[in-house]
Amino acid sequence: MQELRLGIDVASAEHHRAALADETGRLIWSNRRFVTTSAHLESLWTAVRAAGDVPVLVVMEPTRNAWVPLAAWLRARGATVRMVPPEQSSDLRKYYNKHAKTDRLDCELLARLPLLHPDGLVATPGLGPGEALRRAVGHRAGLVARRTAGVQRLDALLELLGPWWTASLGTDPGKAALTVLERYADPHALQRLGRARLTRLLIRASRGAWREEKADELLAAAAETLRLWPVDAIDFAELSEDIATEARLVRQLTTEIEALDDRIAPLYADADPAGIIASVPGVGPTLAPAILGRLGDAKRFRDLAAVRNYTGLVPKVEQSGASDKRPGITKSGDHLLRQALFLAADHARKVDPTLAARYQRLRDAGKHHNSALCTLAAVLATRIAACWRNGQPYDLQDLDGRPITEAEGRTICATLKPAKGTDRRSKESPRAPSTGPSTHQAKNLRKTA
Repeated sequence: MQELRLGIDVASAEHHRAALADETGRLIWSNRRFVTTSAHLESLWTAVRAAGDVPVLVVMEPTRNAWVPLAAWLRARGATVRMVPPEQSSDLRKYYNKHAKTDRLDCELLARLPLLHPDGLVATPGLGPGEALRRAVGHRAGLVARRTAGVQRLDALLELLGPWWTASLGTDPGKAALTVLERYADPHALQRLGRARLTRLLIRASRGAWREEKADELLAAAAETLRLWPVDAIDFAELSEDIATEARLVRQLTTEIEALDDRIAPLYADADPAGIIASVPGVGPTLAPAILGRLGDAKRFRDLAAVRNYTGLVPKVEQSGASDKRPGITKSGDHLLRQALFLAADHARKVDPTLAARYQRLRDAGKHHNSALCTLAAVLATRIAACWRNGQPYDLQDLDGRPITEAEGRTICATLKPAKGTDRRSKESPRAPSTGPSTHQAKNLRKTA
């Protein structure tokens, strides 16, 4: 016997199920129940070692976060842990038992999976959600999404007061604007405050950036709101309470995001002391930790193609005979990683001439801006992984392969021919509505005339 395969069907609330098989797929024992306690795990490991003192390969599905302590405990005992995407194990399970799904079948299938589908096993040297950087950048992305939603709700409420409020305070209000909205979103209250006291409030809240001119703008907005609305048509006091609630939430979320940034900075510095990810053009102090935290150690992938597949930025392929369809990208990887790579690609194409030239070719070929950026994001992910695997920073080059600085790269990218925008009249984009009669129809009308 050369290797033992331990398949574990991880459960969130119930007992886990385990099955042990040898390298030929023959089951040694099956349907062993246990929970995540040291006593149960010691008993499980004793049963595994009773079958032979040989290397042990553990196969699990990433069920929520319940797999993390199991993986850490088993790795400490010398086992190799491999994860399998739930979609793949589900498809194999249907092959074995078309009309039933049992926990016993699940653990037996996972124990035999290295024999049935060895390419489906994914190396996970880290702890996934147990890693501080991965967890922190994921938490930050969630807070940013909630803050964005809060700002949108705040903007919608300000529309009830009139467009001049947004014009004065901005679509993404800062701390000074939030201070005003928390206290004086009621135009009556703002007028009672008066110009002098409002000016002092603005100077204190904005640290001198806003003064008498901004106070005059806000007072004019309040007066225009009162002229717009008929008397007693809307309860401004109740509306101001709703605006104040959203402003407080946005302020608190902003504070939490800033605190997370302070936590993430040293975590990223420890994970990437050479600054390899940060050396990529377009990747700054926010995107670098996000990419590294969600991608993890790029050396764990079999090759660079596996890195691209993990991002979910590769196209789907549906081939049958002469038919070859590619209906969009797979989106099978981490969505936060895809988002970070997409944003990084949009910045990098303005610095890296090779990416700018590729973007130009894609746009000239009729690709939409987002589609072209998805392609650049996959290319950027491949380059980032290659740099990480080689331990070298990003090498910025011009179109002739000569090393250049970022300033030179921006100059070269700015000189490239701008991409042709969507022509609505010729309807080059099927999503763009026409602004008038089509060109083809107009030509036919001229001919008939």
